Amino acid sequence: SSSLTEVAVFIERLRRKTDLSNMAKTMRTVLNSNSKVTVLRSDLHAVIDQGFLDVPGNLFQKKFRNPEELQSDIELKCLNDLMSLLAPSTDIRILLNCVSSNLQAFVIQPSRSKEEFRKLASDFQLRWNFLLSAVSKAMTLNYADSFG
Repeated sequence: SSSLTEVAVFIERLRRKTDLSNMAKTMRTVLNSNSKVTVLRSDLHAVIDQGFLDVPGNLFQKKFRNPEELQSDIELKCLNDLMSLLAPSTDIRILLNCVSSNLQAFVIQPSRSKEEFRKLASDFQLRWNFLLSAVSKAMTLNYADSFG
């Protein structure tokens, strides 16, 4: 059963690498087009600035937030960092380094134990996926030119 577990982990890692490779190819196509990047940035800013995101308590509103909600600022900072780097001909490695740096700062370094790391990592992944789903939904519902 030990070798079956190792094989399953290996297959999972291989799938992730393939998914990342396909995503990088798609992103390179987008990043090499000045007009596509401009429209994407514009649509992302519109969705965020105009409050189209369907998230509880509107994560982008800073007033009247309790300390537990401040944890979501991590995802917002990551998204804003990525958006600030988004420019025509941006190398995908720059975007990946940005994500890596933020994960290092907000998930890996604050972890004092393996259990704490697992909790921080799973919490971040859940909130990050929720935020990206909300962005995708808002872009779809508002017929953003860049979506699709």
